[in-house]
Amino acid sequence: MLRTERSPGFVKAPGSEQGSLPIDTILVGDCIDHMNSLPEGSVDLIFADPPYNLQLDQGLTRPDQSKVDAVDDDWDKFDSFAHYDAFTNAWLKAARRVLKPDGAIWVIGSYHNIFRVGTALQNLDFWMLNDVIWRKANPMPNFRGTRFTNAHETLIWASRSQKSKVTFNYEALKLANDDTQMRSDWLFPICTGAERLKGDDDEKVHPTQKPEALLYRILTATTRPGDVVLDPFFGTGTTGAVAKKLGRHFIGIERENVYINAALKRIASVNPLSGEALSVTTPKRAAPRVAFGSLVEQGMIAPGTELFDARKRYSAMVRADGSLSADKHSGSIHRVGALVQGAEACNGWTFWHFKKGNTLLPIDELRSEIRAQMEKISA
Repeated sequence: MLRTERSPGFVKAPGSEQGSLPIDTILVGDCIDHMNSLPEGSVDLIFADPPYNLQLDQGLTRPDQSKVDAVDDDWDKFDSFAHYDAFTNAWLKAARRVLKPDGAIWVIGSYHNIFRVGTALQNLDFWMLNDVIWRKANPMPNFRGTRFTNAHETLIWASRSQKSKVTFNYEALKLANDDTQMRSDWLFPICTGAERLKGDDDEKVHPTQKPEALLYRILTATTRPGDVVLDPFFGTGTTGAVAKKLGRHFIGIERENVYINAALKRIASVNPLSGEALSVTTPKRAAPRVAFGSLVEQGMIAPGTELFDARKRYSAMVRADGSLSADKHSGSIHRVGALVQGAEACNGWTFWHFKKGNTLLPIDELRSEIRAQMEKISA
């Protein structure tokens, strides 16, 4: 059940193992006060969409003189850069305190503020992991024709410290990207259509509502089911809606009642995924270690078997001790693979292939069979 709390404090979710952490809750009020009241080291990930400090001295108009619905709300107004920097340092310091040792933060911004935020992150000993460009498929044009069309926003992904071992579901992202490494430039449309929340007056509820697709990628990339995601500038609840859908917990902090009411209604309508649909692809580096010699010992590949690369340019013979021999070279599958190519390194599991009928298959398939057996035993 979704709850709101109107003062700093904790609500224990029935059946939750999170103790005094107010999971799946919107905390109403100042984000710094609330973060300082949360247990230290209790949150897995933070997604922050702070005020951009757009510094709009006058309204924007189109060539036909109609008004552009820009961000002119009081929460985006600061007296000076010094005022904005003090605010940024205060909320980032509170955010770092509440992150787990292996936690991480995402901050999104525009050219107005992201560089100042980046400086504050580094000054507070966060460790920069990536900057990601969200390229907007349908950006708002530059109506005055005096600048380039502002077609992107920048996200910074940083760990709590240089020693943090953050969650990064590399294999899952690669699979989702047609088996190609996920790049740091992401193409998504801005929030429009049915996803854009509107009030009774048919006007946008929030001027900078982010698309769910953006949060979907962030949460699938850098969290696991059951993780707690904190959003200190919750707005209309995009983070909460996506977290609920993906089996993550959220804590939102928001001051504006109109946004809170919209978020409550929105999140209540989300149907969470469950079971196998929430499974995360296991990183290969986290899978049980299997030595090539184990394949020989278990009779999966016999001594004397000839191995080849995928194009049959090179060959090597399997020896009884699990090493390979090729011409004048001998050693592990990795060492011999590198030596025959004249390369510095080689992944022997994917380089060497064995014959199965008339087909060449990578020896990594045999390793996968052993790992599957090990998982059945451990289960």
